[in-house]
Amino acid sequence: MSSPTKGRVVVGLSGGVDSSVSAYLLKKEGYEVIGLYMKNWVEEDESGVCRSAEDFEDVVRISDQIGIPYHVANFAKNYQDSVFESFLEDLKNGLTPNPDILCNREIKFKVLLAKAEELGAGFLATGHYARLIDEEGFRYLAKGLDPGKDQSYFLSAVDYRAFAKVLFPVGHLPKAEVRKIAEEAGLATARKKDSTGICFIGKRKFKPFVSKYLAYSKGTMISPEGKIMGEHQGIAYYTIGQRHGLGIGGEGEAWFVVGKNPENNQLIVAQGSEHPALFADTLTAEGANWITPEGCPTLPFACHAKIRYRQNDQECIIEKMEEGKLTVRFKRPQRAITPRQSIVFYQGDKCLGGAFIEKAGPSYFEMRKPVRAL
Repeated sequence: MSSPTKGRVVVGLSGGVDSSVSAYLLKKEGYEVIGLYMKNWVEEDESGVCRSAEDFEDVVRISDQIGIPYHVANFAKNYQDSVFESFLEDLKNGLTPNPDILCNREIKFKVLLAKAEELGAGFLATGHYARLIDEEGFRYLAKGLDPGKDQSYFLSAVDYRAFAKVLFPVGHLPKAEVRKIAEEAGLATARKKDSTGICFIGKRKFKPFVSKYLAYSKGTMISPEGKIMGEHQGIAYYTIGQRHGLGIGGEGEAWFVVGKNPENNQLIVAQGSEHPALFADTLTAEGANWITPEGCPTLPFACHAKIRYRQNDQECIIEKMEEGKLTVRFKRPQRAITPRQSIVFYQGDKCLGGAFIEKAGPSYFEMRKPVRAL
């Protein structure tokens, strides 16, 4: 007669060490664990290797080592429709999207969660470095305890109701400890390198990959004063604050991307890492998602925020919401505020939610005459 378990949990196995250790820990805790591998992208990389096939082999090895069954779910069409098409549309409009955030919202904690429920599981577990804190009947999203690995930023767009059925088994652990657990357990992924880059692009070069899906025309790079500084290869290939790859020589400091003009296919560049066009102390954001019981807080509201993943928390005030758009003011000017990236709000370790940046403003250019090529 089998021993009773703490319940059935589906673990999203990616073939990496974090999800492997998540499954291992839950099995040790007494859960009935089922592995589930997602196929979202099956294209070969630049070397002709299908990374999804390699990852799946590791999923099989880990499942055998831990002693759990596994399933495979093909979500490629869901990914194409809900993530990739949006990614391409944003690039067409000169924006800089973050598909990892959409993948978490639309695939992992919606489609994958539904699949876990279909398999009779009470919980879905993933290898994210984040925590879930239960307080007064509400489950808050909180930062992972390893500050160098915290992934709450990427979970800020997930519907808070999904978290009631989610577990993050490694969220309270430093990465070094996760590696140690994997090695002591003899898991096949113990020394496997972490995946990097955009979720479906990985380590491949961005420009060759995107050029297979979108045709971009070359255009002019101009200074804030309107002087032509060179030629760009397509505005989607550049992001605000970018320094490398501009090909602008000459004396003085380096040049940086400070703006885009999609209507005229122009890339605006300025010289110097401290150029005022790179900074703004306010921004507007849209599509806010709140992970709090009360939803949008009473405004104005003081908190901290990040406008990019690796950034330290910044003091700010959410001043107002009008027509679905937030206005956020920072205590200190922020560098390279980038449209369609996420701004994510925090109070201490708690993640309050996030929104998609629409624009910095009033920007350097809005306080001057419109930029036009001379």
